[in-house]
Amino acid sequence: MATNCIDFNAIIEYCRTLGLIMNEAAMRHIGPEPVAISLDEFKARQDRITSQLRPNDLLILCSAEEATHSNDVHYPYRTMSDMLYFTGWLEPEAVFTLRCVEGSWISTLFVQPKDTLKEIWEGRRPGIEGAVADWAIDEAHSVDDMHQILSSYVDESHRILMRTGVRSDVDDLIRLAIDRRDRARQHFGTGPVSLEDPSARIAELRLRKSNAEIEQMRFASDVSSYAHIAAMRHSKPGRMEYQFQSTIEGFFVYAGTSGWAYPSIVGCGDNATVLHYKVNDDVCEDGEVILIDAGAEYRGYAADITRSWPINGKFTEPQKEIYQIVLDAQLAAIDCCRVGQPYTAPHEAARKVLAEGLIRLGIIEQTLEQALDPENGELRKWYMHNTSHWIGLDVHDVGIYKPNGEPRLLEEGMCLTVEPGLYFGAWRPDVECPERYANIGIRIEDDVLVTSGEPDVLTSACPKTIEEIEAITGKAF
Repeated sequence: MATNCIDFNAIIEYCRTLGLIMNEAAMRHIGPEPVAISLDEFKARQDRITSQLRPNDLLILCSAEEATHSNDVHYPYRTMSDMLYFTGWLEPEAVFTLRCVEGSWISTLFVQPKDTLKEIWEGRRPGIEGAVADWAIDEAHSVDDMHQILSSYVDESHRILMRTGVRSDVDDLIRLAIDRRDRARQHFGTGPVSLEDPSARIAELRLRKSNAEIEQMRFASDVSSYAHIAAMRHSKPGRMEYQFQSTIEGFFVYAGTSGWAYPSIVGCGDNATVLHYKVNDDVCEDGEVILIDAGAEYRGYAADITRSWPINGKFTEPQKEIYQIVLDAQLAAIDCCRVGQPYTAPHEAARKVLAEGLIRLGIIEQTLEQALDPENGELRKWYMHNTSHWIGLDVHDVGIYKPNGEPRLLEEGMCLTVEPGLYFGAWRPDVECPERYANIGIRIEDDVLVTSGEPDVLTSACPKTIEEIEAITGKAF
């Protein structure tokens, strides 16, 4: 028994040491953490939204309350992205307002007050004084006084700008104020008369990233890139999908991010043909391709990377054929991420290259025009999703894709993913899967910044050519 225990501990220590060596080797390639978003930038963001408002408007942003997992155990808390955008405030239960007082816009934040007993159990709070001292806030009050103070703000306003459905108590306060028909309203016309969702206004501001935002995203992208590299180097037949997941997500935290930006997709073999596979509990067999879609979040900003590679470090010829088509499609799509191009351009470029490749392999027997038909084209059997989405404070970031019904033209400072793929799930009853390509799932995804010149691939540190991947898969740093 003693011998077995010693051996087991030795194995644990070896694995721990190996993980640390891998993490330290990866960290050497990542630059220093960027400077945090400045208070001046938060104030400038507040100024940009108030420039669109009228003096008797009241803007209200609510962050959600903590959600209970069971008993006194809570789910990990992440505040609303709009709250992050205007204040950088991370604590739960906060309410932010902007109102005009004698010609000047005043920012107010309602926060959890200092409470020694709760802080002993749950962690220290900035409190009211900390909010005013260290955040871009003019005034702060306790959430315990929020209803009374907020009611006075509401009574002095004419139009409320607030997204409902975040906090029911604030929703009720606003609805009652709008519906109220009292003597003051009858005589003086005071009190709010309308409610508007400001989400579209805020989305337009968030859509174009500042230099400071880009630096946060670049760091998240670098960390995510080297997490994928660590997983590639960790690769060998017999490993479990969740072991790759732990390698990647463990590195996210090791590198100083808050963890994943979205639940990681780690699918090997036929699991790689499920677009949002999330079980991550299967064994990775020799000869299979693994697809990992995983990105870190840093100071609220997301990265989103997908890489696909052979578990044993060597692509088979069928895998190479499909992989190269997807890579060519992605490169063509990235080249379309330029100022003045319609948002749909990367998708159309990717679809064309994918269809041409599948026609060349004999998988599609239609003409190119027929294959690209959105209703009857055969491409949709093997490529079912869009090529891009906005990315920023949310992995699927805000911003209307087709304002006025037409594709938005790309502008400098916009960030989007580029992620074509091909999926040959032999398990599917709706298609006849070519045997040569059975259960091959390939997706390649990068985050791209639109600049005044060439597209800037934020995740470029992560290898993606066949030669680059084969050179490092299964090999130590």
